[in-house]
Amino acid sequence: MTDGPDINGELEAPERALGERLEAGRPLPAAGFRGALGRHLAARDPGYGPRPARLRLIASAYLGASAVLLALGALQATGAL
Repeated sequence: MTDGPDINGELEAPERALGERLEAGRPLPAAGFRGALGRHLAARDPGYGPRPARLRLIASAYLGASAVLLALGALQATGAL
């Protein structure tokens, strides 16, 4: 996990002490559970797999169709259609 922003410079001494106490008392799952969970998730999610064939062609077709629809909408909004 990533560390959050460092805001300790903005905290007073009692707030900083409370934060340290809460962080130290935070419950963590056992190492065996974390390992089993990681293996389970890796087995269930093999990854994204290969990209679809002709992905660039498909994306270009969607982009072209949306540009045509946008142009038709602009023409209709201006009263040309």
